[in-house]
Amino acid sequence: MTTTSAPNQATPSPFRRAIGITLAIIAVIVVSFFVFASLYADWLWYAQLGFDQVLVTQWTARVVMFVTGFALMAAPVFAAIQLAYRLRPVYARLSSQLDHYQEVVEPLRRLGMWGIPIFFGVFGGFAAAAQWETVWLWANRVDTGTTDPQFQMDIGFYLFSVPFLSALLGFLSAVLLVCLFVTVLVSYLYGSVRIGQREMRISKAARIQLAVVAGLYLLVQAASIWLDRYKTLTQQGDRITGASYVDDRAVIPGLTIVAIAAIIVAILFFVTAVIGRWRFPLIGTGLLIVSSLVVGIAYPWVLTNIQVRPNQETLESPYYQRNIDATKTAFGIGGLEKSDFKAATDAEPGQLRSDAATTASIRIMDPAIISPTVRQLEQYRSYYQFTDPLDVDRYQINGTSQDTVVSVRDLNLAQLGDANSWYNSTLVYTHGYGLVVAKGNERTADGNPVFLERGIPTAGQLTDSTKYEPRVYFGESSPPYSIVGGPQGGADIELDYPRGTDGAAQTKTTFAGDGGPKIGNLINRLIYSLKFQSTDILFSDAINADSQILYDRNPKQRVEKVAPYLEVDNDPYPSVVDGRIVWVVDGYTLSANYPYSQIVSLRNAISDTTNTAPRVALDDVNYMRNSVKATVDAYDGKVTLYAWDETDPLLQAWQKVYPSTLKPVSEMSADLMSHVRYPTDLFKVQRAMLGTYHVDDAASFYARDNAWKTPNDPVANNDVLQPPYYLTMKMPGQPAPTFSMFTSFIPASTGDGARNVLMGYLAVDSDAGASAGQKAPDYGKLRMLEISADVSVPGPGQVQNSFNSAPSVSAFINILKQGQSEVLNGNLLTLPVGGGLLYVQPVFVQASSGTKLPTLQKVLVAFGDKIAFEDTLQDALDTLFGGDAGASAGDNNVAPTPSPSASGQPGTGGSTESGDVAFQAALKDAQQAMTDRDTALKGGDLSAFAEADARLTAAVQKLLTMSAAGR
Repeated sequence: MTTTSAPNQATPSPFRRAIGITLAIIAVIVVSFFVFASLYADWLWYAQLGFDQVLVTQWTARVVMFVTGFALMAAPVFAAIQLAYRLRPVYARLSSQLDHYQEVVEPLRRLGMWGIPIFFGVFGGFAAAAQWETVWLWANRVDTGTTDPQFQMDIGFYLFSVPFLSALLGFLSAVLLVCLFVTVLVSYLYGSVRIGQREMRISKAARIQLAVVAGLYLLVQAASIWLDRYKTLTQQGDRITGASYVDDRAVIPGLTIVAIAAIIVAILFFVTAVIGRWRFPLIGTGLLIVSSLVVGIAYPWVLTNIQVRPNQETLESPYYQRNIDATKTAFGIGGLEKSDFKAATDAEPGQLRSDAATTASIRIMDPAIISPTVRQLEQYRSYYQFTDPLDVDRYQINGTSQDTVVSVRDLNLAQLGDANSWYNSTLVYTHGYGLVVAKGNERTADGNPVFLERGIPTAGQLTDSTKYEPRVYFGESSPPYSIVGGPQGGADIELDYPRGTDGAAQTKTTFAGDGGPKIGNLINRLIYSLKFQSTDILFSDAINADSQILYDRNPKQRVEKVAPYLEVDNDPYPSVVDGRIVWVVDGYTLSANYPYSQIVSLRNAISDTTNTAPRVALDDVNYMRNSVKATVDAYDGKVTLYAWDETDPLLQAWQKVYPSTLKPVSEMSADLMSHVRYPTDLFKVQRAMLGTYHVDDAASFYARDNAWKTPNDPVANNDVLQPPYYLTMKMPGQPAPTFSMFTSFIPASTGDGARNVLMGYLAVDSDAGASAGQKAPDYGKLRMLEISADVSVPGPGQVQNSFNSAPSVSAFINILKQGQSEVLNGNLLTLPVGGGLLYVQPVFVQASSGTKLPTLQKVLVAFGDKIAFEDTLQDALDTLFGGDAGASAGDNNVAPTPSPSASGQPGTGGSTESGDVAFQAALKDAQQAMTDRDTALKGGDLSAFAEADARLTAAVQKLLTMSAAGR
């Protein structure tokens, strides 16, 4: 018999091997360089801002946690595999199937023994690195000095220790499960565990290893179950967040019993490792499962249905009270000052005399509407734009606080069209210019804003100082990146503004600040060429040794990067502070682990018509603090963080994680303090909680007989909440008006039973004062008016319906629509003046097509069941209050350009414009023509339709002619 030897496998040639190794090395180098480029660019950005410590802390923490997680996962898995293999039976008789498995596995055994631990170790490392903030917070935890009412543990235990312990126990459980899995797998492959003939045989070594791992796993589960006792205080129940009567009397004791039982079963597994009998731990495991079902599900169900439901109010009241108290503390609403308010509904002459200061500050320029007007008046070039909506701020003008609407003039490179080249968009069009500021309570004769600051070059009452810096390199709409800067005395290439001296069409400038990483050397140019995927950065001759690259320029984004632990308010606003434009940004610390505090959806709470789809990092929260005020310089992008709430335990812990990144409030200048305001998102969350938690006792909370909600915005086309509004006003009981933010409440009923009547009115003192480093004593003071049920005060929706259905209003709107105009209802403001609640709504008109320039044409006001509709707020108030409101509005000296008006004021008598018989006749002709035209259209009579349409056109033209002539 002859045998044929197997042919030798082809051996790769040395050349191919060298090529393969070379390509692999090149690939590693390329990948490594890209990783290095990304990390180095980040370091340059943080170092330039002076926050490189933040980045180094994050890098260090992630690396330490990755290495720790890798070691904690890989080492036990490696040990489990090695022990199972080395303690295998040498002469075990294996089945043919196992023999075949071993033949397949054996060539890869060494790779598997190292590869499997490394594989799971990498996953463990990434999982641990993702939890670095939880670990670092725990390592830097602080005590709050307040304990929970159930276990008497410090609140800091729930904020810091419970999340850490939960993550640690979850990680250890995963490690032990993987160890158990690989132990069973290796033991089976190498004969330590054999299954056959209706029995399972386990070698002594495998028995010990499996029993010990199983026992350790049960010990970890016992600790996790014990920790679950504390988690009941932060879990959402049927009505409240936190432990209820059933949790206290059944669930928590049940978890204690199960945890102890798990420890006993774990001990039985350890005993099995010694004596070799599996019966006891298996029986114990079965009993553990049964007991967990009995004490964890069955007993709580019985207690709920037999004892709690028939006596729910009595038994649950103490736990509801815990929830009320904790929620008020966690959301900062515990200091709410409530007062009963019996609103007057009769409008009498002189009724607003005691509220003259509030009346003078009523805002008639709606920041959500007049952005197109500001754009048309102040844009100058198409490559500029303004925020929409505008922001709200206040300034001291001649010693008096003036509410304003503001916006920076930012860039809009999309309007460059064919000129939007890399050179132009990166080197020439680099910054916006100036801050536009208009009075909120005044108007011009033609319905436009009255500006305090405007123009190019900028001019006005706010920037008379020679040190004012109008350039905006860092804004909400700045380009993704710009390259600026140059040697002193060099040629200017950046467009400053589209006007020049000596007949020049432009003024150019060169950035002179320190706003971004240097990009003058070849390495940095290569780094940023890769980052922004642009070879122009690498090869452009316009880049010099002094060039800087500005990017990540949105003020909100900059604060989020240097303070990654903060949730940033969605409404940053610009202010002129100490001669520079700065963005003021509010930052929050959040948690979902405050015991007994009610969990709320942050996204839903802050969503309204100004922000219909907010993005948040943590949605479900039950603790919120405005812990940081930040500023971002609009010229050089400098970020300054101020520790606004130094009592916040989360901020105290983060300050230990990131030391020296925050400044105390004492370092805030007086000018900056005068522009600090109460943050919008925090107030929205607080009003969401106060809809239910304005009550103080558990009985009212349980009955839910006085639950409120925020009304929908009556001028919106969809069901979104009405936003809160800033306004200088005086609440009943306040000594003087102050810059405040307010909102209203209606009953929480829904469906056909819903009522749109006012139940509550909430305002917060938003003025931080004007003293350097010192908050005003009443800043953040919440005041609630609880409106007496004896008087029905219409809510925003009901008032808007009254406005829309009033004959005088609807006639005016219909006439304007026929004239190719579009009517825009402004924000519906609610003010507690005259002993009641006054509604004010500006009405704007713009062209329905072409250039849109909303101008203020009318003002609607309502008090009780009466409304007035006039050209100015002053006229409307005087008409509403019997000819003399007793107070002056901001537009009291304006003689508006005449516009079409309607007759009559529902509930008030005639209008001052209703005496012209010819005008009223023309108006009646227009209304009749509209009716006839609609009837003809429905009946399909085209000739009648054409005839009525002609009459309508003639009547409208006659009205417009009479209005222009002043009748």
